[in-house]
Amino acid sequence: MDTSRITSFVSALWDAEIVPQLVEYIRIPNKSPMFDAQWREHGYMDQAVDLMERWARAKLPAFEGATLEVVRLEGRTPLIYIDVPAQGVTGKGTDETVVLYGHLDKQPEMTGWAEDLGPWVPVIKGDKLYGRGGADDGYAIFGSLAALLALREQGVPHARCVILIEACEESGSYDLPHYVDHLAGRIGNPALVVCLDSGCGNYDQLWLTTSLRGMTGGNLTVQVLEEGVHSGDASGVVPSSFRILRDLLSRLENPQTGEIVPRELYVEIPAQRVEQARRSAEVLGTAIYDKFPFVEGMQPAATDLSELVLNRTWRPQLAVTGVGGMPPLDSAGNVLRPKTSVKLSLRVPPTLSGAEAGAFLKHLLEKDPPYGARVSFDLEKDGSGWNAPALSPWLEDAVAQASQHYFGAPAAYMGEGGSIPFMGMLGDKFPQAQFLITGVLGPHSNAHGPNEFLHIPTGKRVSMVVADVVARHFQEASKA
Repeated sequence: MDTSRITSFVSALWDAEIVPQLVEYIRIPNKSPMFDAQWREHGYMDQAVDLMERWARAKLPAFEGATLEVVRLEGRTPLIYIDVPAQGVTGKGTDETVVLYGHLDKQPEMTGWAEDLGPWVPVIKGDKLYGRGGADDGYAIFGSLAALLALREQGVPHARCVILIEACEESGSYDLPHYVDHLAGRIGNPALVVCLDSGCGNYDQLWLTTSLRGMTGGNLTVQVLEEGVHSGDASGVVPSSFRILRDLLSRLENPQTGEIVPRELYVEIPAQRVEQARRSAEVLGTAIYDKFPFVEGMQPAATDLSELVLNRTWRPQLAVTGVGGMPPLDSAGNVLRPKTSVKLSLRVPPTLSGAEAGAFLKHLLEKDPPYGARVSFDLEKDGSGWNAPALSPWLEDAVAQASQHYFGAPAAYMGEGGSIPFMGMLGDKFPQAQFLITGVLGPHSNAHGPNEFLHIPTGKRVSMVVADVVARHFQEASKA
């Protein structure tokens, strides 16, 4: 395999076709179902599916016997299923399958975008394509097919490849298990799983994700009155719903340090992951926190860099992501409000059961309500995390060489703080599979937030790496 030809082919395809396709994709406000309950009526998800389907179908004639189907189970978001049979096999081949995964649904708009940017306004500035969803992770279907097309262009053989693009990941992938079960006979038993929905510590080298945190959360509501009353009359007599809510949250989170209080939400961190965190801290230095837009004078939660890495990858952490029951500042009168609600997002360690964490959280918050207040915690999600199996020697070597070929630097390994429910699901179903989890979400790319961007050169290089690793997989599997 000629790596210089891989580089040239992939880069040209990105420039000529993939970037223009992503520009059009960013324009579509196809928010995940959790953020758009009327996604069917709005039709934006179908528009995104149609865009990707048209481009992919135009490329399938390059592969003998390749098929594409948009699978639609009743009442669920659609899924794009592409089956590319083994290609270029002469003599002994392999019956192993490679699964390449991504998603096309998006997070909501979020506020704070720069004046010339917006979630549905694609803008290219230098090497960056701004807009919602390009990096997280609309590029996945394009990058996956670009990798296979690059191999085809050289006649490099590869095993059967199945590409799965779901439309529910940002809502916790609750539709995906139904599709995996529905397609189980067609997917088969994957030997290698490639996921392009993760992050990178910098744009200078290939980053492999070694773990993903799980997540649980929902809406916590404290109600003290049937209706609002004059605060001058009631304060000091009626306990504030906001104060009770703060008290309940302190059961979960230490308000001074931000540490999660219950030990039931922790796990023992494997020694290898601690060492990888130390090495990542050495590579990244203060970039671990410099990438965040701190206000002047603000400091990170800890000074030890390796502890910051472990905080965001292996320790539980809480974020309050929404508030209900509070009027805007300009219309807030002197009223003791009847209730306060907050949306909680609790990241949990990779090896902790998301379902058990969710049940524990509900019990913790609802038990013994102060003053007899009406307290309810409506659980919305409880996905488990994932801890990568040890890399096979061939994959470790392939990753090392690919990083040098296409990035010009050694590969790096680090856990990610986010969640990709599909990885835990596949890890449970296929414990013998090898995993290549990587992505383009690097410093300042700001997935889920304002000014999200895709670093185009990294997207190209990740596509090149996938091509290289898929080719190496075939070489190794053919020896068996």
